[in-house]
Amino acid sequence: MMFVSLGLGALVAIALITVVSVLTGGKATPNNEAPPSALVGTHIKSFTLGGLNGGTVSAPWTSGRASVLIFFASWCGPCKSEMPKVAAYLRTNASSTVEVLGMDANDERAAARAFVEKDGVTFPVAFDANGDVTSGDFSFLTVPETVFLNAKGVVTQVYFGAIPVKQLAEGIKNLEAT
Repeated sequence: MMFVSLGLGALVAIALITVVSVLTGGKATPNNEAPPSALVGTHIKSFTLGGLNGGTVSAPWTSGRASVLIFFASWCGPCKSEMPKVAAYLRTNASSTVEVLGMDANDERAAARAFVEKDGVTFPVAFDANGDVTSGDFSFLTVPETVFLNAKGVVTQVYFGAIPVKQLAEGIKNLEAT
């Protein structure tokens, strides 16, 4: 009898949630699709940071290039599965018009260097040790995140979480078409 009551209770709860959602205009997003980022359409100011392996790294759009910024950290679990795939794809599918830039955030330099070396990262990586650009200019509290910007520094798309290679390729293709 107790199991029947629990089952009926669960069924009633689901029905109520569905009715309230429909009446209030709520909608489910398929495949965990995130709502569009508030960053889309905004201009991101230029920045210059130290490069992970020395020198400096500047925002690519300051020289008129469309850009993809991949935010990550060596301590980030999803980044550990994302980066080998992204790095492998970019080694064999470099774009002549879109620049990819890594942004290692809130990390230790030695750990970050080991991380990118292990995964064979060949694109430039800025070292945002304190997250000033990551959490300041982009308002990201977590990584990984991927941001697509046109040649004027305007955000065209944000992908939250570890980006599948298919989504990365599509985003780059869209930037190349502009």
